[in-house]
Amino acid sequence: MTQRPETMPDTDAVTLLIRQHDEIRSLSREVETGRGQRRAEAFERLRRLLAVHETAEEQIVHPLARHSGPRGDEIVDARLEEEKRGKQMLRELERMGTSNPSFPPMFARFRAAVLEHAEHEEREEFPELRKRGHAELRGMAAAIKAAEAMAPTHPHPGVESATSNILFGAFVSVADRMRDLVRRAVPRGRR
Repeated sequence: MTQRPETMPDTDAVTLLIRQHDEIRSLSREVETGRGQRRAEAFERLRRLLAVHETAEEQIVHPLARHSGPRGDEIVDARLEEEKRGKQMLRELERMGTSNPSFPPMFARFRAAVLEHAEHEEREEFPELRKRGHAELRGMAAAIKAAEAMAPTHPHPGVESATSNILFGAFVSVADRMRDLVRRAVPRGRR
């Protein structure tokens, strides 16, 4: 990934989210086909992207989608359940590490679930959001990027609602970013 999601160019919210979904697809392929350090680096980028992307969707997109169509609650509830399962799998993959022999088959299941989730959002949520005005979609894009800039960088299953993200997100985000800083500063063999 050449840039972090929160620094992607201004655009409308749906275009921004689809661009991030495309990046998720690309990084997933890199993880699946990569080996050794290359796989580990791609997974770290994917893990971070997914964590901040899902947090922003939970804070900004899903609350608006609930009120954007006749099936809003049903659609959003299904997406939140998918996100919770995805975070659980991502956390397990993170704990196991990319060099674990169990990583590739579990990652394949995770990748399929994530891509199916993105397709559901693109097919069920985003068309309703596109009906909003251009100015509102641009404002949503700015709000998404702001949420991503402050979002946790690791998966936290059970924190899928906008309220949970607002209440716990800041604390979890600081802890995650400190953990990331320590990981970069201390070589793997010395931890």
